[in-house]
Amino acid sequence: MASQRKIYVVGHKSPDTDSICSAIAYADIKNRSTDRRYVAKRAGQINEETEYVLKRFGVDPPGYIADVGTQVKDMDIRKCPDAYSYFSVKNAWDIMRDSGTVTLLVKDGDGSLEGLVTVGDIARIFMEMSDNKILSRARTQYHMIAETIDGKIVVGNEDACFTKGKVNVGAAHHEIMQDHVESGDIVIMADREEDQRFVIEMGVSCVIICLGSKVSGEIKKLAGEHGCVLITSPLDTYTVATLINQSIPLQYIMKKGDLITFSTEDYTDNIQEIMVKNRHRAFPVINKKGKCIGTISRRNFMSMRKKQLVLVDHNEKDQAVDNIENAEILEIIDHHRLGTLETLQPVLFRNQPVGCTATIMYQIYEENRLEIAPDIAGLLCAAIISDTLMFRSPTCTMADKMAAGALALIADINIERFAAEMFQAGSNLKDKAPEEIFYQDYKKFMADGVNFGVGQISSMNAMELAELKERLLPFMENECGRHGVSQVFFMLTSIMEESTELLYYGENSEQMVEEAFHVDKDGDTYILKGVVSRKKQLIPALMQAAQNLYV
Repeated sequence: MASQRKIYVVGHKSPDTDSICSAIAYADIKNRSTDRRYVAKRAGQINEETEYVLKRFGVDPPGYIADVGTQVKDMDIRKCPDAYSYFSVKNAWDIMRDSGTVTLLVKDGDGSLEGLVTVGDIARIFMEMSDNKILSRARTQYHMIAETIDGKIVVGNEDACFTKGKVNVGAAHHEIMQDHVESGDIVIMADREEDQRFVIEMGVSCVIICLGSKVSGEIKKLAGEHGCVLITSPLDTYTVATLINQSIPLQYIMKKGDLITFSTEDYTDNIQEIMVKNRHRAFPVINKKGKCIGTISRRNFMSMRKKQLVLVDHNEKDQAVDNIENAEILEIIDHHRLGTLETLQPVLFRNQPVGCTATIMYQIYEENRLEIAPDIAGLLCAAIISDTLMFRSPTCTMADKMAAGALALIADINIERFAAEMFQAGSNLKDKAPEEIFYQDYKKFMADGVNFGVGQISSMNAMELAELKERLLPFMENECGRHGVSQVFFMLTSIMEESTELLYYGENSEQMVEEAFHVDKDGDTYILKGVVSRKKQLIPALMQAAQNLYV
């Protein structure tokens, strides 16, 4: 289950209690009734009311997701075999050949990226066979030399490094070799003991004896006295000379600086241009913990997997999480009017004329014969109370009331007392900036070419609503014209009086309100008696007014 691909259940960008609680509940329903992995997410900041509800029932808030565009982690990241800087080039080549990879990631002991080696880097070593000092410059350990030529060390410190001199093939008579062999060199030779003794006494650092020839005790003793490493190999002189350069450590040839890497969290739109400009065969991928987990290439864009989503409590593109058009929508569960979202293929779309998405969630639990846990019941009951303004909203139906009553029994709460506590927590906005208050529950709409935004705060405290009015009016003047809206409205809804004081700003905004509700201004605002629902009462009226005024 842990390795399964996640499906995100997410509400709208300005999450209210219904949006958050319905996402949590639907993820629970799907995880208990399917073999897929569903995770509740939020697309915006949780407000005080919802925060109170989650704490009241001991439920953690969903994680935040700002953008559902495809990321590197949505690509088929190629897992690479582990390689370390102390590996020999031959080790690396064997790994690359066996795994079919062209780029090998070199890691440190913690799994962080230290460098990388490509097939081209290794090919260059094969081409540089004439460089007879590459082993000493690379500070190659003797045990790596022995391993590369299938040999074994019979005298000397296997962990010591070859640090001075060059590699010679001792095929000539020792009288000729004295003009070519220097102290500190490595000499590859056959079984002639006289020549072996000669080069050891010259002070070479290592003698490699080929064809599995036996080494006499006298030569072993002499090598020990002179600090010379003796290696025997079953291979012939030519093969040893051909292979020996492959014993150098990866740290000598690997690329270390200015590596182009990508994070698993990078969005693919942002990395495509980089990959085109730098036409590497593969690019390392680093996870959130800083560990190197594999590579991607341009070819991976062909098999990229879109994020899969279930949307709850909305079906408008403007209200959805960013980059929704680049995600795969699997389901929509909502109770609003049909919006602007489009899908490439048919999806399960459940839209019911009830006062709250949480009511639909209750019905789905019942349909699937799933027991509702007390904490989930508390969340869903809170959502219904919030969306229906404790059953005062005209959107409220008998189904909402029945669901809330059943959920309250499971959660062991008194609806009226709990509602008072919840609304009080949600309207405690003294320490919030006007911008936070305005966008706490704000949605954009479009009607006949007119873009307008509507925010809403519901409270049981008339004095608090009056204070909010004084703070919001100047802010609305600054906000109008931003984010593509030409008119802004804000509903200060009194739950107890079942009415709304409507704030407005923008060209023709007054005419819109008067055309919609046939009311006159009360000072600098409009009092809308009996209007408490944005969805069912305010928005339809404003849209009809826009059609009347602009068409």
